[in-house]
Amino acid sequence: MNPAVRLQGLRKTYANGTEALKGIDLAVEAGDFFALLGPNGAGKSTAIGILASLVRKSGGRVEVYGHDLDREPREVKRRIGLVPQEFNFNQWEPVEEIVINQAGYYGIPRRLAYDKARRVLKALDLWDRRRVQARSLSGGLKRRLMIARALVHEPPLMILDEPTAGVDIEIRRSMWAFMQEINRAGTTIILTTHYLEEAENLCRNIAIIDEGRIVEKSTMQALLHRLHRQSFLLTLRHPLETPPEGAPVKLSRFDPYTLEATLEQEQTLNSLFCWLEGRGIEVLSMRNKQNRLEQFFMDRVRRRKAEAEA
Repeated sequence: MNPAVRLQGLRKTYANGTEALKGIDLAVEAGDFFALLGPNGAGKSTAIGILASLVRKSGGRVEVYGHDLDREPREVKRRIGLVPQEFNFNQWEPVEEIVINQAGYYGIPRRLAYDKARRVLKALDLWDRRRVQARSLSGGLKRRLMIARALVHEPPLMILDEPTAGVDIEIRRSMWAFMQEINRAGTTIILTTHYLEEAENLCRNIAIIDEGRIVEKSTMQALLHRLHRQSFLLTLRHPLETPPEGAPVKLSRFDPYTLEATLEQEQTLNSLFCWLEGRGIEVLSMRNKQNRLEQFFMDRVRRRKAEAEA
């Protein structure tokens, strides 16, 4: 059985000689929730751009559900829904029209497109705002609109490029839940992100790209087992005089409006958030005290230097 996505020897060299991709091989199985991680400039956005037919490859092969990108570009495009980093819809159009017009690009008749738009807008809690101009939506709701637009033609593969950038913790978690729901329904999802913690909550398998090469391919569980504890700073709506007791992870009071949470390898953010919600403690935002992915890359650089000097 063919995987959902197969990249073989994928290369991209720009006119100035920069090698963005240096022959990467990657397979994503159908139904997977897959993370593609890497630092800025690593090549992950180039790989996604090629897969979505936005960037022309220099060499190699791309297949999506058995369809070759070079020979069957239309069949590949029909099977992909892309949620890019930047808002790229007409801000002056009504929400509903943006989604219906997207369906039209795939040859879906307008009456059927209306039914499909209604379905995805209701699923993403946007139906009540269907007639308002997109520019009036908050950043989080615009992100939801991007997802609705990508889903309207019911693609079996979704590509999410930093889908929760700039949204608050409540909307982020609701979007996580929705993405997990469509994945359970059978949609294959590829998530690109800078941060391991978002991928950790969603993905089963992971590849890490650096300097145009795949440097790690693993299950999420196996990779996390190799990493050390992680710390987060949680900003609260209401101040606390003392840290709450009995938490499933180590909690300390950074200041009255900030808790520091330290998680060991087997502990998860979801368990912490559920515990805090049960005690009426509302979290407004979260940030890494130390980014574990950055630490992972630093460790790799140190190992490379040690091996070169040996």
